Amino acid sequence: MLSVFRTSTSILLTACFAATAAMANTASDIVPDTAFQMAVAEHTPNSAGIAEFYKGNGFAPVWVGNTQEHAQRRAALIKALSEMQLHGLPAAGHDVQALIDQMQQARSVRDLGAIEAELTRVFIEYADDLYSGALRPASIDGGLVRSVKRRSAAEHLQQLNILGAEYLDRLAPQTRQYRALMKQKMALEALVSQGGWGSTATVTKLEYGDTGSSVIKLRNRLVAMGYLKPTASPVYDDAVLAAVQAFQTAHGLAADGVAGKGTITELNQSASERLKAVYVALERERWLPRERGTRHILVNQADFSAKIVDDGLVTFETRAVIGKNTHDRRSPEFSDEMEHMVINPSWYVPRSIITKEYLPKLQSNPNAVGHIEITDRRGRQVNRGAVDFTQFTARNFPFAMRQPPSKRNALGLVKFMFPNKHNIYLHDTPQKSLFSREVRAFSHGCIRLAQPFEFAYALLAKQEEDPKAFFHRVLGTGRETKVELENPVPVHLIYRTAYIGPKGDVQYRRDVYKRDSKIWQALQKAGVALPDVQG
Repeated sequence: MLSVFRTSTSILLTACFAATAAMANTASDIVPDTAFQMAVAEHTPNSAGIAEFYKGNGFAPVWVGNTQEHAQRRAALIKALSEMQLHGLPAAGHDVQALIDQMQQARSVRDLGAIEAELTRVFIEYADDLYSGALRPASIDGGLVRSVKRRSAAEHLQQLNILGAEYLDRLAPQTRQYRALMKQKMALEALVSQGGWGSTATVTKLEYGDTGSSVIKLRNRLVAMGYLKPTASPVYDDAVLAAVQAFQTAHGLAADGVAGKGTITELNQSASERLKAVYVALERERWLPRERGTRHILVNQADFSAKIVDDGLVTFETRAVIGKNTHDRRSPEFSDEMEHMVINPSWYVPRSIITKEYLPKLQSNPNAVGHIEITDRRGRQVNRGAVDFTQFTARNFPFAMRQPPSKRNALGLVKFMFPNKHNIYLHDTPQKSLFSREVRAFSHGCIRLAQPFEFAYALLAKQEEDPKAFFHRVLGTGRETKVELENPVPVHLIYRTAYIGPKGDVQYRRDVYKRDSKIWQALQKAGVALPDVQG
C-alpha cells in the first residue's frame, strides 16, 4: 500500500518539476503589477481572509515565483496533496493532476495569478484539515462540545512564508500518539487489502481444558491476530489461556482467560472495523490542543480511566465511571483547567435531577429522599411537612436541594473542579462496587474515580510536603473546604476507542456511546474510504 503511494507521488512530482520548468520564463517576468494582482484577487474568496494577506504582502507571490524556495513550496504542496490518504484525510476535491496541468499551460502573468490563487486555496484547505481536522465536532454529536483551535488562512500563509516548505511537515500533530496511529493505520490497510484476519471464532463460551473444533477456530483467530504462535493442538491449553488474556487486556476486557460471548464478539471484529477506529482516532487527535500541558489529566471515556500525565509519562491511573448511555447523561468531551478541589463537599443537586427524579417522589411522599436538604432561595432549610409538593411542576418548583458533607454524599469525600458551563467535574463516590464492572457508564455525566484520595495526593504533591497528611488533616475536620491548586492543571476529557498504550501496543475499546461510528460516517461522507479487499 505504501509503495503504491510512493510510486504515484513520484510520478506527480516528476510532472510538477516539468510544470515548474515550463513556468520559469513566465515567472521571471512577475512583478506585483495590475494583471497579477487582478488575477489573484479575482480567484481569491474574500471571506477566507486570503485577500487581506495578499494585500498586506504587497501581492508578492507565495507559490509561482522563479526562486528555488518557490519551487520547493510547489513540490512540497503537490507531494502533500497526493499523500492526504496517509493521514486518513479525504483526497476528494484536490485534483493534483489538474493543478499540474494548469501550471504547465501558464502563458502569461495573468495565468500565474490564477495559479497562485488556486494553489493558495488548496493549501489552506489542506492545512486546515491536517492542523485541526477535516470535520467540525459539534456538527456530529451533541456530546462533542470540544472547542477546536483553528488557524486562520492568514496565519497559515504567514507560517509558510516564515518556514517555507518545512511548514507542511509541521501541520500534523507532532505527538507520539499520532505517529504511532499512522503506523498502525498503514499496517491495517495492508492487512485489509490482503483479506484481513480470515475466519472468525465460534460465538460460544470456551475456557481452560475445553477441546474440539470451536477451540481450533479460536486458536486460528488468535494466531492470525498475532496473539499466539501457530500450533495444531485442539486443546484450550496454557498457551491459549495466555493469548486470550493478552487479547482481553488489549481490548479493555476482564482478563480472566475465559473466551465468553463478549470476548469472542470483540475477537471477531474485522480488521476493517479496527481500521475505521484508527481513522477516527487520527481525526480526534487533530482536534486536541497542540499544547496539552507538561502536567495534565487525561480522561478516556471509552477506556473508563483517568490518568495524570507528567512530561509524557503516566504517573497515576485509576478506573473511572462515566455518564450513563442516555441522551441526557452521556459525558461530554472538552478540555479545561482544574483549579481546585473540595474536600468534604456538599452536593448541590442539579435542577434537572431535582425536577425529573426527586420532585415526583416528593409529590408521592414529602419525606422521600430524606438525606437531601430542601432549601429556599436564601439557603434556609424548608420544613417538608409544611409544603404541598403536588402544587409544583418542573417549571415552577421554587426550591433548591443540597446533600451535606458525609461518607454517604453522592460526591463522596472529595471533588475536583475545573469550572465549566457543562457542570462536569471529577469526584469520589460511595458506590464503590461499580468500579468492578467491565462497562462503567452509570453517572449523570460527571466522572467518578475509583481512587480519589490517591488522585488528590498526586495533585497535592506539587505543593505540599506531605500531601497525604495534609489531605487527611482537612478531611478530618468534616467541614467543606476548598483547596486551591497553586498551578492549574489542564484536563482533557476524550473518547478514544483506538489508541497506543505506553509500551507502543495498540489498544481498542468498545464504542459505548456510538460516537465514533458517527464520526466514521462523517469521514466517509467527506470522502475517506477504506482500501479495497483482494478477493
